[in-house]
Amino acid sequence: MPVSGELYERVANAPAVPQGLPLVILLTGFTDAGSAVSGLIDHLRDVSDPQPVAVYDNDLLLDYRARRPLFVFEQDHLTEMRPARLELSIAHDALGQQFLLLSGYEPDFAWNAFSQSVLDFAEEFGVSGVTWVHAIAMPVPHTRPISTTVSGNRKEITASLSVWRPRTQVPGTAGHLLEYRFAERGDRVVGFVLLVPHYLAETEYPEAVITAADRVMGATGIVLGLDELRAAREEYLTKVDDQVQGNDELRQMVQTLENRYDAYMAGRDPDDMDPYDEGGFDERDLPSADELAAELERYLATRPPGDDDKRSRS
Repeated sequence: MPVSGELYERVANAPAVPQGLPLVILLTGFTDAGSAVSGLIDHLRDVSDPQPVAVYDNDLLLDYRARRPLFVFEQDHLTEMRPARLELSIAHDALGQQFLLLSGYEPDFAWNAFSQSVLDFAEEFGVSGVTWVHAIAMPVPHTRPISTTVSGNRKEITASLSVWRPRTQVPGTAGHLLEYRFAERGDRVVGFVLLVPHYLAETEYPEAVITAADRVMGATGIVLGLDELRAAREEYLTKVDDQVQGNDELRQMVQTLENRYDAYMAGRDPDDMDPYDEGGFDERDLPSADELAAELERYLATRPPGDDDKRSRS
């Protein structure tokens, strides 16, 4: 049975939602390496004119002490409150094609009720398929394309785009739960995990946003304008390359990651992309989290004075 609607409020006078649109899910929360998801949400809010259909209730789903709302302080008084947003909207792409967009924060509470509400919306609007994206930090170089791990039940996308296929346990997100429930019901669903360079994971990395957009476009058929993001990417990469060339240890780290990436891709069988294949890449060859932390600590400790400002601008 559909949930009562207590988790959300339908927007009065919202646009009518045609049947059969694709649903794109972008939730920030547990991990968002390179600000891939939050950056794509911001980009879509700028270019796709999303019109809310339903707005979720922060008081029921959000832990305010973990993710506090922003207030604008003007000299001696507060002028604005900017609460977090979690909304189901109808949006359009650069060609005028419509799609549904569920975007905003990952709920802290009531995951089962939340996921049921999303399934109910998908059934009500007869969505044609579900696509979601998240991004994690990985020891990969920024000088190579961002790779993807693909999950879900769209085998044609998995076969063409899933580069790394581990067998492992992962901390769950609301996106994982939604994918699991949609797949259980037999709906078409695909999830993309972007593998973002670990040393850029805490920055706003335009390449991660562009890759997220590319994956969404490939899975849904929508078309998004990316010119501004591509311009930002060029400026960003110029600054990163300047930093890499100016630090021997960082340059050596990037070269090591390039060698590992290239060895993996050269050994990968396109018809059986198994990272445990004897002829391919072994996940155990990757440096551990402790090794990565030590490597970055050494880099930070040896940076010349004034480098903090350069890093913050990148």
